[in-house]
Amino acid sequence: MSDAELVALACCDLGAIVRGRSVPAADLEQHLALGVGWVPANHALTPLGPVAEPNPFGSIGDLRLLPDPRTHAVVGAHGEHSAFDVLLCDIVETDGRPWQCCPRQFLREALAELERELGARVHASFEHEFQIARMSAGAGARGAAADGRAAGADGGAAGGGGEWPDPLPFTIEAQRLLEPFPRRAMAALAGAGLEPERFFAEYAPRQFELPVAPAEGLAAADRAVLVREVVREVARREGMRASFAPLGDPEQAGNGVHVHLSLLDGAGRPLLYDAARPGALGELGGAFAAGVLAHACALSAITAPSPVSAARLRPHRWSAGAACLARQSREALLRIPPLLELGGSDAAQQLHLEYRGADAAANPHLALGAIVRAGLDGVRRGLPPPPLLEADPAGLEGEQAERFGVGALPGTLEQALQALADDGTARSWMSPLLYEAYLSVKRAELDAAAGVELRELCERYGAIY
Repeated sequence: MSDAELVALACCDLGAIVRGRSVPAADLEQHLALGVGWVPANHALTPLGPVAEPNPFGSIGDLRLLPDPRTHAVVGAHGEHSAFDVLLCDIVETDGRPWQCCPRQFLREALAELERELGARVHASFEHEFQIARMSAGAGARGAAADGRAAGADGGAAGGGGEWPDPLPFTIEAQRLLEPFPRRAMAALAGAGLEPERFFAEYAPRQFELPVAPAEGLAAADRAVLVREVVREVARREGMRASFAPLGDPEQAGNGVHVHLSLLDGAGRPLLYDAARPGALGELGGAFAAGVLAHACALSAITAPSPVSAARLRPHRWSAGAACLARQSREALLRIPPLLELGGSDAAQQLHLEYRGADAAANPHLALGAIVRAGLDGVRRGLPPPPLLEADPAGLEGEQAERFGVGALPGTLEQALQALADDGTARSWMSPLLYEAYLSVKRAELDAAAGVELRELCERYGAIY
């Protein structure tokens, strides 16, 4: 008996978990028009497993997952492993109207507002950090991922002898000890049309980074979802587990998702650049950046939304210890990456903003949509450009530390959710139903995390993401 080829029709939910239903590949054409059935309460599922209670959906209602053919990603069959075949979907009503809680629709509406009001389009990329654990014989994926001390890309795991120390940060050795995973991951991402740019070891043990090329608007967030799933698929085939969890170990660097974005007009001309202004950030770019910073605390509830996320966003962790704009500092929430002059590079085309306060517990569509709406609000209000930090925020004290928002981001998910509740503008970005559903999921996570030590929480979320 031969195996049936299956294709997954999937969506990324409010907790950034990819869920869906699979259909025979031979029947895909009919499902492109009709989709597959879905249930509103599926959007109340928490990353921890159970449905959040209470939630606004209950057992009532029917929806459809309607696939978008432009998101079709395939990793071909290899050896005993069947093909990984997936399409991302819009969540729609049974008559095809957009469902008000669909994350892709949330982003689509934000992008439409930006284009309608500013004539601008977003080009963005999501830069992922993740950690690898090698599955021990007989160990389940959950246990292998949760064990921060499990053999990973280290000499002991590779050579079968005693346990060796982890290789040094950023070294070629760290990458080579992981082979053939790096080259197979890059090949799989390229084959799926996701345009990987680089693969390299990062600072924490068994931590790696994988930037991909920018894409426009909705496609950029779709790409972020698919990158994670393709990397996880390749890791599974190599007997490993890839974890994108925000923080795997309280004593180590966490895994961020840096969102790089630029604004272009309809002809593809950059809108953020002005060589005569500080940081080469023009008037529009300054107001956009000011809007992001004005809503920074509320944004954290959407872009860093797990019970372990806030522990990463603290000073001295090279993440986002200061809610400010900086030219190059990796402690700033919002950063202007360096403009290269090598090879005759065009500075105007290079200039973009890097939002460093997101992680993989965030739904990429919600995260990018919220960042866009925050920036657009700054432009609407004509906010002045924020001061440009030129120093290490760790050395600032008193009024200067306050001016540049050192340690100003919420210290817990509870505080971030309260900031969202208190920020009427940010709260209005979501429909009342979406806001209620989102809050129910996050409250359920907080209830489950109550009284649990941070290290254990990190292990739990390491297994989930």
